[in-house]
Amino acid sequence: MFRYLIFIICFTALSACVSTSQNQVNLAANSIQLDLAPLNLRVELLKGDKVNHIQDSNPEFSWQLPSNANFSEQLAYQIEIINSKQSFELPLNAEDYVLNTGKVLGSKSIAVSLDNLDLMPASSYLWRVRTWSRATAGDVKSFVSAWSVPQRFTLANKLTELASRYKLVTSEIESKQITKLPSGRYLIDFGKVGFGYLQLGLKSDKAGEIMVHFGERGNSTGAEAGIISNLNKRSSVRYYQVPLQINANLDTYSVHPPRDTRNTLADKAIAIPGQFGRIAPFRFIEIDAQDLDLSEINASMIMLHYPFDELQSNFSSSDKTLDAIWQLCKYSMKATSFAGVYVDGDRERIPYEADAYINQLSHYYVDDEFSLARHSHEYLMQNPTWPTEWKQHSIMMAWADWMHTGDTESLAVFYQQLKTEKTLEIYEAQHGLLETFPKRNKAKQMGDIVDWPPKERDNYQMLPVNTVVNAFYYLNLKQMAQIAKVLGKTQDSNFYQAKAENLYHIFNQKLFDPASGLYLDGLGATHSAVHANILPLAVGLVPENRRSNVISFIKQKGMAVSVYFAQYLMEALYMHGEDEYALSLITSKAERSWYNMIRAGSTITMEAWDDKFKPNQDWNHAWGAVPGNIVGRYILGVQPITAGFESVLIAPQPANLTYVSGKVPTIRGPIAVELTQEVGQSLTLEFNIPGNTTAEVRLPVATKKQLSYVKLNGEVVSVKQVNHSLVITSIGAGQHKIEMSYQ
Repeated sequence: MFRYLIFIICFTALSACVSTSQNQVNLAANSIQLDLAPLNLRVELLKGDKVNHIQDSNPEFSWQLPSNANFSEQLAYQIEIINSKQSFELPLNAEDYVLNTGKVLGSKSIAVSLDNLDLMPASSYLWRVRTWSRATAGDVKSFVSAWSVPQRFTLANKLTELASRYKLVTSEIESKQITKLPSGRYLIDFGKVGFGYLQLGLKSDKAGEIMVHFGERGNSTGAEAGIISNLNKRSSVRYYQVPLQINANLDTYSVHPPRDTRNTLADKAIAIPGQFGRIAPFRFIEIDAQDLDLSEINASMIMLHYPFDELQSNFSSSDKTLDAIWQLCKYSMKATSFAGVYVDGDRERIPYEADAYINQLSHYYVDDEFSLARHSHEYLMQNPTWPTEWKQHSIMMAWADWMHTGDTESLAVFYQQLKTEKTLEIYEAQHGLLETFPKRNKAKQMGDIVDWPPKERDNYQMLPVNTVVNAFYYLNLKQMAQIAKVLGKTQDSNFYQAKAENLYHIFNQKLFDPASGLYLDGLGATHSAVHANILPLAVGLVPENRRSNVISFIKQKGMAVSVYFAQYLMEALYMHGEDEYALSLITSKAERSWYNMIRAGSTITMEAWDDKFKPNQDWNHAWGAVPGNIVGRYILGVQPITAGFESVLIAPQPANLTYVSGKVPTIRGPIAVELTQEVGQSLTLEFNIPGNTTAEVRLPVATKKQLSYVKLNGEVVSVKQVNHSLVITSIGAGQHKIEMSYQ
């Protein structure tokens, strides 16, 4: 069993112990010129050579610096903006620049806002950047980068304060297999479910009608090969039949599924842009040729999705089940983005806050794409849903957006609404706890939900003062204190911080049962559901002397929560040193497991653990993709310490895995982590840090073992033990290696 032994290593070469102000650093013309340049430029979170529909007339600019020691700390930058009719390749006069900042002292490279920027709607521009940097905090020697490759951006016709975003795109997915079945039908398998329509090419001996069957579920091989169309009456697994008139000889056809009456409801479901036609999730196609003789069949799925960069993340480990589950979650982020906003699956195609929050977190850890999450959050701020806890998730989404982008623009736009509508302060009773609605109150558009579906609540006793709701309230207060602080609202920040501290004491006084050593479901409850103990543990409400009993209770319950609440179960376990047990739940092959989704035949995460727990469940629901963020945040251990990954934590928790390797995308650049260990014998960690970022590394060490040495980049370093962790601070840009060995 692993625990954390803390050792603090004074990494002298990268220490911030020596303070040198920027005006002491040599930023003169004789700074050492580098061939490397800033990369992955962004305007309003959008990257790419050309980006369109920028909605802000005063957009923010971001760039990444190479993962190279000379870029450890940015000291200054220079941005040039010109009209797109000009070129940086040609000589430019002063009047040719829309803006030339000159050299600006500062380390900011994320969400840089520029003064005196006068951009016009429906106009296109080019921008580029170069930087000055140094390798270590005390170094007086500086480096100047090459100029970046320019990025072209075009402003929208109508400008707003809301998130800019990409347009939806399509990918042509070729069939993996075309088989003629004993029935005479042709079975086409695309390997994975995608949202889209069919492009079908074939040759016929004569004109006539064929029947095209779309199926989300089926078997690709064996005696039962074919689409599974005999579905439960309540099933939301998709199956459609479409008659298709075809011509004689060779031709190509676009075949769209029929209209679904529920997920196309006006003013409720998210509408798919008309140019794509009707779409549905499918993996299998069966073609019934009727009396026609078909040949030369080829087929493609035209899959609709938000832009997605497959190369931004990867993961592999010594556990192939874990690898398969991560791949399932990664693909789910791409496949479920078809609506251009996070939705709850195909059955409704409606955004919900809690669904979107899990989608947001997992999306961040598989692609360096941030605009879809922000747009989804802002959409839900304007189109809220009814569950009490879902409203609380809006603050959590705002917080996650800020932490992963470092951009406060959206926080500023929606701060007053977060404050007045999402903290739920108006429902705080005299005793200091929220009193909300055990049953849905349609007039208030609120109702406590705890978990979903209701049978997943572990017999939770629903009362006006709800422990889960109040645990989220505590988290929201802490987050609002930080949000207010970064927006310069000091009085509000102090107010929320004081309320959080007060709530901590009230919560533990009124909702804890000393007799059982557990938290009750609410004020006046006689029952302790696992949810009422998981969430307080996950948000920091459980005092140290109570944790052991609470954790034991949680572990006795196993996977007693839904795929949604599994997010907080995983966080609670990993935050409190229970990585081995958490890993056993992630890789479990029981009925209530992520592997069961794969075993059932789904290629996208599902809405519930199995059809038996929710007969009408979607087989394409992103809130089932919790491991998509848990693997990156805890197994690889990459999390922001400060907003926008200005400082980053790398704290892998491999449990008994002998090997884990992965790449985690961040706004400042990807972080690759590779860990190998002989459990109880040795451990090696290799990782990179992007430019203009500092890292803190925490490593697990075996209990009851004596360290023989710790090496940092090949050098043996002396260590000091403090509180169960090996901690190395102030690690700068570049590639690094830590080796540990036990006697």
